[in-house]
Amino acid sequence: MIKHIDITVLGKVQGVFYRNSTKAVANQLGVKGYIMNQENGDVFIAAEADDLSLELFLEWCGKGPEAARVSGLTTTDGEVKNYRNFEIVKKSPTA
Repeated sequence: MIKHIDITVLGKVQGVFYRNSTKAVANQLGVKGYIMNQENGDVFIAAEADDLSLELFLEWCGKGPEAARVSGLTTTDGEVKNYRNFEIVKKSPTA
C-alpha cells in the first residue's frame, strides 16, 4: 500500500548536493514525489512509496550525502497524490 509523507530536513542541507543525492536514492528505492530547498535553509520532501521503501528513504534522509550535516527530520502523513516520478523543484508546486 502506498503512503504519502512530507519530510522537512533540518541542518546543513543546502549547497551540499542533498537534493541531487536524494533524487538518486529515491529513484533506486522507487520513491515518487519531489524535493525543494526552503528559504530558511531546510529542505522539504514530499514522498510516496510503500512502508519499507519509505523507511529506507527516511533512514537515508537522516544522514544525507557526505558533506551534509542533518540535525533533524520532521515527518507528517499526508494524502496520496500519485506522483509519476521524483523531481527536484525550484519553486513550490502548489504556488
